[in-house]
Amino acid sequence: MAGGKETPRQKMIGMMYLVLTAMLALNVSSAILLKFQFLDESLKEVNDKTVNDNAGVVSNIRAAIAENKTPSANDQRVLKSAEEVRKQTSEMVTYIRGLRDELIQKTGGKNQDGPGYLNPEANDIVANYMIGAANKNNGKAYELKDKLNNYAKFLKEYMPNVPAKLALDGSEDPVAKNDPDQKRKDFAQLNFEETPMVAALAVLSQKEAEVLKYEADALQKLAQQVGADIIKFEKIFAMARAESKTVAAGTKYSADMFIAASSDNITPKMSFQGKPVKVENGMGKVEFVASASDYDADGNSKKTWTGQVTINQNGKDTTFTVTEEYVVAKPVIQVQSASVQALYFQCANELNIQVPALGAVYDPSFSASGGSAIKGSKKGEVTIIPNSTEVTINVSSGGNAIGSEKFKVRPIPKPEIVALVNGKPIDVKRGVPAQSFRAVEIQAVADEGFKQLLPNEARYRVTKWKAYLVRNNQPVDQGEFNGPTANLTSFAAKANKGDRVVIEILDVKRLNYKGNAVDVNVGSPNFNVPLN
Repeated sequence: MAGGKETPRQKMIGMMYLVLTAMLALNVSSAILLKFQFLDESLKEVNDKTVNDNAGVVSNIRAAIAENKTPSANDQRVLKSAEEVRKQTSEMVTYIRGLRDELIQKTGGKNQDGPGYLNPEANDIVANYMIGAANKNNGKAYELKDKLNNYAKFLKEYMPNVPAKLALDGSEDPVAKNDPDQKRKDFAQLNFEETPMVAALAVLSQKEAEVLKYEADALQKLAQQVGADIIKFEKIFAMARAESKTVAAGTKYSADMFIAASSDNITPKMSFQGKPVKVENGMGKVEFVASASDYDADGNSKKTWTGQVTINQNGKDTTFTVTEEYVVAKPVIQVQSASVQALYFQCANELNIQVPALGAVYDPSFSASGGSAIKGSKKGEVTIIPNSTEVTINVSSGGNAIGSEKFKVRPIPKPEIVALVNGKPIDVKRGVPAQSFRAVEIQAVADEGFKQLLPNEARYRVTKWKAYLVRNNQPVDQGEFNGPTANLTSFAAKANKGDRVVIEILDVKRLNYKGNAVDVNVGSPNFNVPLN
C-alpha cells in the first residue's frame, strides 16, 4: 500500500487484509470458514461502493469540463486519462470477479437451502484452478499476477506512488518474507495453496479493493486539475462562539452554536496579519498581545482582527477572510497600601499592585522613575524607595506595559526629643530638685502616624549629647555622652539651689529597613532645666 492519507474506508480495507493474512496461517475449522466468508462479503460491499464513487468522479470531471465554455486542451487530456483509468480498472475488476464466479461454480455453487456455499473448503479445487498441475504453473493465479502488475505499471503514469507490483511473491511480501516456509513461494502458491474456497474469494476481493483504492487516488488527482474534486469532511464537530465569556450577574449571556468540519485530505493555509499560522488538525491558533490607546469612558476599546484561510477548491486556491471583533478593557491598576496617598522619602514603602482584569495571567514587573523598585516574593508586591519629590511606578505584565501610577513623596517627620530624669519627663517650668538630678535619658520619639505606617523605618536613637551644670551663667561641670542614657550623680553632688542644667543634642540616628543607621536632622534642640 502506498503512503499518504487514507480515508476511513481505505483504513478498514487495510485492517481486513491484515486479518485475512493472519487467518490464512490458521488451521481450517468451520468457524474460520465462516469468518472468511464474512471478510469476503464485507470487502465486496465496500468494493461496490468504491466502484460507484469512482464512476461518480469521472462524471464530475466530465461535468466540470462541460461547464467551461472554452475547455482547454489540458481539460480534454484529463477527461481522456480519467476515462482510460476507469476503462482499465473496469476490465481488471471484471476479470477478478470472473475468477470468483468460476471458483464458486467449480466448487458446487451456493447453498440453495441456506446461506453460504455447498463446498466452502474445496482446497484441491482451488489449488488446481488457481495454481495448476504440479510444477506446471499454469493456473489462473499466474495470469492474475501478470494482469495486476501490468495494471500497476499502467496506473503509475498517473500516480507515481502506486507500487511497482500489486501481486507479490513470498520473498517480496512484507509479511511472508519473514517466514522461512512462506518466502520461497510465488504469488499463486502464497495466496492459493492449501487455501479454502471462501478464503480464496476473500483474497480476490482484497486484490479488487486494492485496485479500486489506487484508481480512486488517480481519479482524484485528475479531478483536481479541472476543479472536479470533492472535499469530504471526515471530522464534524459542534462549536459555540460567545459574545463575551465574562458576564455580569443579572445580564444576558449570548452565544452562537454551529457545526464545523475539517478534512484529513486537505491542509488549509492560514495567516494572520500577513504571517503564517500553524495549522493542527485543520485548525489554526491565533494569538497576540492585545493593546489599545483609544479607550471610551468605560475603559473599553473595540477592536477587530482579520485572518485568511486558503484551501484548494475546484482546482484553484480559494481564500476566505475571517474578521473577528473583540474588546480591549483598560487594565485598572489597584494599589493597596496604608500610605497610598503619598510615599515617604528614602523609605521602604511596601505596596501591593494588582490588575484584576488580567486574572491568572497577571505576571507583574515594576520599575520606578524618581526612585527604585524592589519586587516582592508574592505576586504584585513591590517596595518603592523614593529619592525625589515625585515617583512614577511603571507596571508591566509578561513583558507588556500595562500602565503607570504617580505618587507624591512626603518628607520623613522629625522625631520629638524627650528628656527624662529618673524615668520621669522633665518639667522645664517647675524644674528638678538639685539632689535628684541623677539618671538622665534622652529619647527621640517617632511621629505616631509615621510609626504606624512604616514601623521598620521609625526606629530612632540619640547617639550623642552634652550636659552642662551652670551657675551664674558659668559652667561648673559638663559631660559628653555617646548614647541615650547617662549617670549625672556628679552634677547632683555639686548642684546648689538656683543652678541649672543645659542639655544640648548633638546627633540622632534612624535605623532604616536594611538596618543601616541614617543621620537625622533634628535641628538644635536644647533643654534648660532649673534646679531647686
